[in-house]
Amino acid sequence: MRKVLLFLDPGIDDSLALMYTLMHPEYEVVGIVAGYGNVPKQQAVENAAYLLDLAGIKDIPIIAGAIGPLTGELVPYYPLIHGEEGLGPIKPPPYVYADQEVFDIDKARELIEQHGNELSIVNLGRLTDLAMLYILYGPEFVNQVKAIYLMGGAFLVPGNVTPVAEANFFADPIAADLVLEKGESITIFPLNVTNKAILTPEVVEYLTQINKSPYAFLFEPIFDFYFAAYQKLIPGIKGAPIHDLLVVSALINPEIVKTLKRRARVDQTGEFTKGESIADFRPKPKEEPAKKLDTIAMEIDYPAFIEDVVHIFSQSKVEE
Repeated sequence: MRKVLLFLDPGIDDSLALMYTLMHPEYEVVGIVAGYGNVPKQQAVENAAYLLDLAGIKDIPIIAGAIGPLTGELVPYYPLIHGEEGLGPIKPPPYVYADQEVFDIDKARELIEQHGNELSIVNLGRLTDLAMLYILYGPEFVNQVKAIYLMGGAFLVPGNVTPVAEANFFADPIAADLVLEKGESITIFPLNVTNKAILTPEVVEYLTQINKSPYAFLFEPIFDFYFAAYQKLIPGIKGAPIHDLLVVSALINPEIVKTLKRRARVDQTGEFTKGESIADFRPKPKEEPAKKLDTIAMEIDYPAFIEDVVHIFSQSKVEE
């Protein structure tokens, strides 16, 4: 059983990743930190509560994250990609949040303290909340976890919010660089691989037909909304990349990606390079201390990824 503390900003791809972990028999979600990103913090919390409520799950704590980045800049949101509420055309009913207890960030400290080396941190959204754990409780405390998995960055490929920067790193480059420098046992899933984690309408239609879980009715409407947005962004694309889903799939199935080890940094202030993820990919990179090296996913076994996603989403129940 893989115990995980999830950092999310749901968001369609974050929501699908959360559904996957809740449906997977090898995952135990011990907590969810919901902060700003694809949607405002309050909406992120409400969306997490809604997905737990659909599955009848009452014992996973929701932790309210940050409302904005360490940079202090205004936060852009993406309703054209994720919808006004973050779930495409779906509007979570207000009664769900009214019945949900929400904790502050100290709950994350309690969970790390409780589970220690049995716990993995999976950060699928902006890195502000994870950076705050390092600031509040120190690297030695946070690094007692088993491993840290991040969706973010773009190495030697174009960004998705600027020519060089990916959204999670760009939104709070101070936090992203802090986590990469202070964190240990980090695996990064950049756009290099997540852009290739594409679900097609045919796969989603199949999953909708065969799935009997509480989430079955969500698959097609949220995917169709997301896919329509990507068709405008990338004319001719055959499906939509579900970035965060690859992370939780590869954590359980590491053979899905090929990786290499490099020290990764994030440009914090460049006029044209803010949020750019940087690593030394020369044939003979500069030597770095082993504890400073991050694992970076560079290639994806796409058929294996799709096979795993279909297998998990074909189940009829959510793991409790």
